[in-house]
Amino acid sequence: MASRKYVEAEAELQSAWELNPTFDVAYNLGNTKYQLKKYREAAEHLSFALRNWPLVKTVAKLKPTAEQRLAESRAQVGALRVTVSAAGAEVLVDGKAVGRAPLEGEVFVEPGEHRVEARLEGYAPVSQTVKSAKGETTDAGLAMVPVKSEAQVAGAKTEGGAAGAGVVGLVAGQPAVPVEPPPKKNWVPVIALGAASVVGLGVGIGMTVARNSAHDDARSKGEVILRAGGECATPSATFVKPCEELQSIGSRGATLGDAARVAYIASGALAIAAVTYVLWPRPKATTMERVRALPRVQTGSVGVDVLGAW
Repeated sequence: MASRKYVEAEAELQSAWELNPTFDVAYNLGNTKYQLKKYREAAEHLSFALRNWPLVKTVAKLKPTAEQRLAESRAQVGALRVTVSAAGAEVLVDGKAVGRAPLEGEVFVEPGEHRVEARLEGYAPVSQTVKSAKGETTDAGLAMVPVKSEAQVAGAKTEGGAAGAGVVGLVAGQPAVPVEPPPKKNWVPVIALGAASVVGLGVGIGMTVARNSAHDDARSKGEVILRAGGECATPSATFVKPCEELQSIGSRGATLGDAARVAYIASGALAIAAVTYVLWPRPKATTMERVRALPRVQTGSVGVDVLGAW
């Protein structure tokens, strides 16, 4: 019966994780995976939760449980510490994408041999086979080598062939001026949005805890009124004040619940904004126009016009 309960909870939490991968969803999903003895997935989600644990007192008491269950789960599986020489490369383990370099944490795997790969446009793909054991961390370092495109090879040949050609080389067209590097991405907005998202999440959690406490108080006060033979639909004089207090507590709980929802939505929106900023493509590098020399013949004059952009 308990196993069925965890299976149902796993499906609901998995859907929540796919929609909004936050620390609290990861914590609950990791605990559920742990109860179902799916230790690799439990380690994956509990590790994520601990890396993103907010500095909020209301959830501090849950952290030791997460750390203990992560340690127990790690003892049953292997871990890979993957490093790639090229930032932004897609990392795959056994053909499944696990993120882009540099990875935030370890990749948890079942004990045995695994194939680790890295792919990035402009670089030759690289792979490595590693062996992992229970409770151990294995390093997998992938060094990527840039590859030249056909255009670059052709440009190198043209540049070499034009040496010493003088004016003929100019008329035929010189290679483009070196590519200007794209502007570096400003990470300040990412840090600000991420921090604001964490604060929003913490506020939401705090409001949720306070709302639950208010609901518990309201339930207790309602039970006291009922046991005393009263009711709040049309209360007698004896129960007017207790009913007013009950209504006030219920209203406070509803307000806290609304505030929690707003905080969660704001946190998610800020997190999405930060991710969108990170993934938004930077302006492509631009090249200068080729320099061209064209003969000019006019009545009474002969010359060469040099065209280009600087």
